[in-house]
Amino acid sequence: MTNIPGITPASDGLDGTSWNVVGHTYTPKLLSENAFVWHAVIPDGTFVPPHIHPTQDEWITMLDGALEVEFGADVHRAGPGDTIRMPMGLAHGIFNRSGAEATCVFGVAPSRKLYALFGALDGVTDPAELVRLSALHEVDFLPPPEDG
Repeated sequence: MTNIPGITPASDGLDGTSWNVVGHTYTPKLLSENAFVWHAVIPDGTFVPPHIHPTQDEWITMLDGALEVEFGADVHRAGPGDTIRMPMGLAHGIFNRSGAEATCVFGVAPSRKLYALFGALDGVTDPAELVRLSALHEVDFLPPPEDG
């Protein structure tokens, strides 16, 4: 893991890297032991199911569009310029229900295993495999709610 001074151009990821994770395009911009930052394009109608990062704080800064973040029953809507704070250990789900694509910059601190997780998840579509791989990389998905 290196943290070399310089610029990551807007159109590029580190070492030309870009991933398709749960239908989102993630492009890594910064990676060090202390932090991992990536640009995300989140199509309308896509989401990251509720999950917990037990070893990382996470945040999202919105660039364009809107996202809803659920903390249990609490739903918060964020638009351009807003920053969403998701503290370590707090379950959260991220949803684009806006009718349009959203773009944003995500970050986690410390970086831990998330960069490796995105590489492992690139193109994975099977939900059970997504959950299994995530658990191996310190991200724990919550079980779906029971119909009642």
